[in-house]
Formats: sequence, structure tokens, C-alpha cells
Amino acid sequence: MQLVNGLHFNNIRGDIYGGLTAAVVALPLAMAMGVASGVGPIAGMYGAIFVGFFAALFGGTPAQVSGPTGPMTVVMAAIFTQYTGMFPDDPMQGAALAFTVVMMGGLFQIGFGVLRLGKYIELVPHPVISGFMSGIGVIIILLQFGPLLGQEGISKPLLAAQAIPDAISNLDSVSLLLGVIVLAFVYGVPAFLPKLNRLVPSPLLALFVGTLIYMLFMPAGSAPVIGDIPTGFPEFSLPTIDMSLMMSMIASALTLAGLGAIDSLLTSLVADNVTRTQHKSDRELIGQGIGNTIAGLFGGLPGAGATMRTVVNVKAGGRTPISGALHAVVLLAIVLGAGSLASEIPKAVLAGILIKVGTDIIDWDYLKRLKVAPKAGVLNMLTVLVVTVTIDLLLAVYETHDGYADCRHEHCHQAGRSTSFHRRRTDHGQLQQPDHAVPSYRPNELLIGQGDGETTRIDCRL
Repeated sequence: MQLVNGLHFNNIRGDIYGGLTAAVVALPLAMAMGVASGVGPIAGMYGAIFVGFFAALFGGTPAQVSGPTGPMTVVMAAIFTQYTGMFPDDPMQGAALAFTVVMMGGLFQIGFGVLRLGKYIELVPHPVISGFMSGIGVIIILLQFGPLLGQEGISKPLLAAQAIPDAISNLDSVSLLLGVIVLAFVYGVPAFLPKLNRLVPSPLLALFVGTLIYMLFMPAGSAPVIGDIPTGFPEFSLPTIDMSLMMSMIASALTLAGLGAIDSLLTSLVADNVTRTQHKSDRELIGQGIGNTIAGLFGGLPGAGATMRTVVNVKAGGRTPISGALHAVVLLAIVLGAGSLASEIPKAVLAGILIKVGTDIIDWDYLKRLKVAPKAGVLNMLTVLVVTVTIDLLLAVYETHDGYADCRHEHCHQAGRSTSFHRRRTDHGQLQQPDHAVPSYRPNELLIGQGDGETTRIDCRL
């Protein structure tokens, strides 16, 4: 068995370009997710560095790029708020417990892989996945309304929704203007200037333009900024255990581990589709677990396979773990040499970027098909969405998975055909084209062959 899955040096030029391009895309997203988590932008960068590097080396999807994602950031924000709130007089103790939960989550993911649970995690039905991913998109949007309007961010989605009227009545005009400019870039450039978007990804372009406008044309201090962030290599911190909170920490760690496993393996399926290869689920879980464990030791956000960064990497030529590891090394170089330059980035700029992330995560295609989709699937999708936003993310998945599986067995048994691409493995792990024609790839879609030459398109917008 190869020490590094899928490693070869026949595509070194493509891997270098893919890694550099993925790093450019990851830079603004990692900082934005660090701010959204409540931990700070540097935690997002550390998460992208450590999870990205070690998941690439030890994971089971060669072209995958990992780092902080929207779903993992939402859960980490809740965990960080929960544990720091327990120690108002000593927030560092709460933060240490939160990062210990990240380490524990990584260890649980390693355990999932060792126990070969990957194939079961991939069996979560699509309506359930659609519901909780759409719910996460709604949560991200709600949490960013405050910063977009120049107000402090709120970590709970329902409280954030209730605070929107007050935020509107007390909005900061400079923050709103910057946020609108950023939103125009992140939505407009891909739609109307696709060639420019391929040259400079819209999140990075929006980050530079929004920050420059603030620094050159706005009065200093007229909008909240992220402030000074540490530079240099992060400090190593040992786990902090509080036996009185052990059960709570285990529950939080299982939440992170379960969500990260689902998030990563869905992205692995997308990577399989665009590269015509086949990932190794259990090895991917072990790689993600190693990455998250080390990220927790160094104060980084937890992460998972990131769909947009993975697709960008592949389109730029990345095919092996070299590209994912290189993307992490580039981000580390930025942190070591240019971290102080990020202190003047307005929070409204990052909020605009994250609102685009939130709308991308929502499964609009499934929502458009609600009238014609099976009623059982629609009911479960909407139930998961509501429970995700109002109660708890993985609770929604756990509660509806069994019921949906029973319903699918009862009403949809005729649809249980083999899902195979009929592809043949070559010496390098590459899968040859199937005997029948394969439809063209569309971004955010997963192609599932039905065994009879037909192919179903499934939306995988993560």
C-alpha cells in the first residue's frame, strides 16, 4: 500500500499550478471562516494549513483540497461559544477546551476510518444531505447580516435573525457600502466576467477591492476591521481535559467528526467525478482525522474536504496529493510573511464573501423540484432543514435517516438499481471511460450511473 495515496510525479506542472490556484481561493475563505467562528482569522488560516497538508498526505482522495468549510465553521462557532461561555472569567480555558474538542473529533474520524465506516457514511440519503446543507447555508447567511451592516456578529442563528431589525436601524453606512460592493463582485464576476473569474477568483478579487476601497477612500476607523492577527508559526498546545465536562466534549467531538466525515466524503465523490478516479473512503477519514487532530493542537479550525477548492484545483491541473499539500505550504508562507497586512480588512468584506458561500451551499435545484420530488424525500428534506437551523445539525440527520431509509425501502424499492460507472481501473488508479457515453460535467453536480447506461445528476453544492 502506498504511503501517500495516488502520489506520482508525472503531473508535477499541473499539481503546482493547481496548488497555487487553490491557495488563492482558500486565502479569503479561510480568513472569513476564522472570523465567523469567533476564534479569529488566524485560526482559519491555521486550519487550512494543517488540515489541508495532512489530509492531502494521508487521505484517500488524491486531488482533494481540504480546509475550513461552511458546515464545519458553523459547528465550531457553536462549540467555541459554548465552552468560552462556561468560563467568563477565564476565556482561555474555554478556548483550550474547544480546541481539545477539535482534537477529539479528529481522533474519532481516525477511528471511523480504522473501523471501515466510510461506506456507511456515504449511504446518507440525498434529501437528508440536501436539507442539512441548505440549513447550514441559511445559518451562514443569518450570522453574517450583523457584520454586513457594521454590527457585532451573533453566534446563534435564531438570535441573529431576531437582531436583524435592530441591525438595520443602526446600520453603519460604510460597512453596508463595502458589503454591497463585495456582493456585486462575488456574484457578478462569475456570471458576467467568467474569464476574469478564472484568472482571479471572485472571492480574492472582492477581498482586495473591498479592502483597498476602505483604506484609500474611507476614513480610518469608519468600519469595523478584523484587527491585528498573530504572525509566525503557531504555538503547540496540549489537550485540556475537564472530567466534569467529558460527556459534553465527547458529544461535541462526535458532532464535528460526523459532519466532517459526511462533508469530506461528499467532496470525494465530486472529485471522483471530475477526475475519473475512485477515492478510498476509510483512508480519507483517517487523513481528515489526522489533519483535524493536528489542527486542534495548533489552534486551527476543524476542516473537511472543500468542494469549490477541490474543483478549482482539478480544473487548474491538480491530480495528486502534491497539489493539496502545496496549497497548505503557500498559505503557511503567507501567514509567516504577510499576516500583519490583513489587519485592515473590514469585517463587512468578509461577511459579503461568506454570504455568497451560504447561498452556494443551499440546494436550490432540489428546492426547485419540491413539487415533483417524492413526498417522503421532501418531508425529510424540509424537516432536516428546519431542525438544522433551529435546534442542532447532526440531530436532524440522525433523527431522519432511519425514517427515510424505511420509507425508501417501502416506496422506492424498484429504484434500488446498481450505481456503477462500469469503469476499469488502470495501473495508476485512473478509471477508464465507461463503454457508454458519459454526460458532460457540470459544476456542483455528481453523476451517478444507473447500471443500464442512464445517468442521474445529483446536486452537490457544498
